[in-house]
Amino acid sequence: MHDTDLLTLPDDIAVPALRGAPPAPPRCRDWPSHDMPRERLLEAGPGALSDTELIVLMLGSGLPGHNVFDVARALLARFGSLRAMLDATPADFDGLRGIGPARTAQLLAIVEMARRGLAEKMRERPLIDSPGAVEDYLRLLIGARPYEVFVCLFMDARHRLIRSEESSRGTLTRMAVYPREIVRRALTLNAASLIVAHNHPSGAVKPSASDRSLTRVLRDTLSLVDVQLIDHLVIGTHETFSFARAGWA
Repeated sequence: MHDTDLLTLPDDIAVPALRGAPPAPPRCRDWPSHDMPRERLLEAGPGALSDTELIVLMLGSGLPGHNVFDVARALLARFGSLRAMLDATPADFDGLRGIGPARTAQLLAIVEMARRGLAEKMRERPLIDSPGAVEDYLRLLIGARPYEVFVCLFMDARHRLIRSEESSRGTLTRMAVYPREIVRRALTLNAASLIVAHNHPSGAVKPSASDRSLTRVLRDTLSLVDVQLIDHLVIGTHETFSFARAGWA
């Protein structure tokens, strides 16, 4: 049975329990309304819900033989956290009971909607006026990657976002970044400035010696073509390091 198939029994049909079988878990519709995630969200706001309950609402309902709460817990167990789940690929959902192609597409679409929503928010005003939105976007984009990724946010003369692009991808501890390619791309997009960022899969945000060297080289190289490097951000699990705020140290 595909994950989009639903099995519904009329309310007046009673299914006898097998002798010795464990009691079936209560159905969501049998719970008091104040215990339902949907009702609690509407009454108290999304912040009142647990990670599991938020996933339950994204899934919508369970499937025959798969309680929706058990499926949500299995998702968290597979990925370890919501942050890691936000960076999942279709293959990462393989083998999870209760999660088929339709559910996988649904979850990935929700994540992409969040990314695009943050990107649209950044286009509404200059990025230098909303550093919090920039950091939120970058944490969602690359914060949970298990390998290093280097991202460029190209901006116009008014510091509004032109395009966000992944410039390089590496391994857990190593990544090659080519300043000349970033400069070439900035000229192609007619960018006046940019913010660059990369993640540290370890979660720590202290920049390495190579991070500092790359920042100096990139800033000096961009200045030769009259493009300003606004900042270089190091994205960790819970923190962000800003070279600009640190005085480019």
